[in-house]
Amino acid sequence: MSLADKLRARIEGTGPMSVADFMAECLLDPEHGYYTTRDPFGTAGDFTTSPEISQMFGELVGLCLAQGWMEQGSPTPFVLAELGPGRGTLLADILRATRGVPGFHDAARIVLVEASPRLRERQQATLTGYGVTWVDTLEDAPNGPLFLVANEFFDALPVRQFQRDADDWRERQVGLKDGALTFGLGGPTAHAPLDRWTDAQPGDLVELRPAADAVIAEIDRRIAAQGGAALVIDYGDWHSLGDTLQAVAKHEAADPLANPGAADLTAHVDFEALAVAAPRLTHSRLTPQGVFLERLGITARAQALAARLEGEPLTRHVAAHRRLTHPDEMGTLFKTLAFVPEGAAMLPGLET
Repeated sequence: MSLADKLRARIEGTGPMSVADFMAECLLDPEHGYYTTRDPFGTAGDFTTSPEISQMFGELVGLCLAQGWMEQGSPTPFVLAELGPGRGTLLADILRATRGVPGFHDAARIVLVEASPRLRERQQATLTGYGVTWVDTLEDAPNGPLFLVANEFFDALPVRQFQRDADDWRERQVGLKDGALTFGLGGPTAHAPLDRWTDAQPGDLVELRPAADAVIAEIDRRIAAQGGAALVIDYGDWHSLGDTLQAVAKHEAADPLANPGAADLTAHVDFEALAVAAPRLTHSRLTPQGVFLERLGITARAQALAARLEGEPLTRHVAAHRRLTHPDEMGTLFKTLAFVPEGAAMLPGLET
């Protein structure tokens, strides 16, 4: 039975499902889920993340975290964690770049938060030679000061969508019409974003991401109590408004309902909601990825690497620098938000 058939059978049996439930089924179904059945990364997959574009991204992120670690007194031991680590490329670049930071590797307890068995196998191959612990959730990670990175993690967490009418909020759902999956609206609901009543107009749609709130709450608890820092890099903005659900297959936009399990489903990150979910921490200003990387010295690093290149490798290298930083590429669409304990120095490249 295909995933589409399973979803139709569920809807016929219990009624329309929330957009969040639909996303979760499409991404994580044990037999047909997008992340449980394939390696979606890179040119041969469906999308390419910043670490896959250039080693410079991971190198600078690694040195950023190492500087934060030193400014908090180089605690030993500490937990170096990544949420949703993909192929392990980002962490491999972080570890290579920080090899020369005195004491950093000896103190680090490397933890990857990854639920997909298929991706865990790929990460293990990438990180051969390092002592890595895999956990299903951040709650399962060992205690200690936490220095964490989450690159394109929160966008894949399921969203619930609510549309305002004149008097009520109604949840957007996935149901059936003539046997085909279709979007619709449920009845008035008490689970709506009541705090958005004043700024959302009739017809506006607001997205909530409960799973993200839970993850940030755990980050807030750990870092407030034990120290550390968290660096979140994703696409989105400050304050959610509108339908941002999208599907990508083979690097092209797709219909989210057309082929469940065969396309990546994501939605823009509401960084304001992440900041609100960590009340005990100091958060940075929301900063475009391009600005963040430039402040960390990506252009100087790009020039140093370019000096050893020529021909097609040089062309690809220049294009990678542009893609990561230029406002017309990932430089503005992707944003950076960091969290540190109250009173601690903010991570390099960012401002409180």
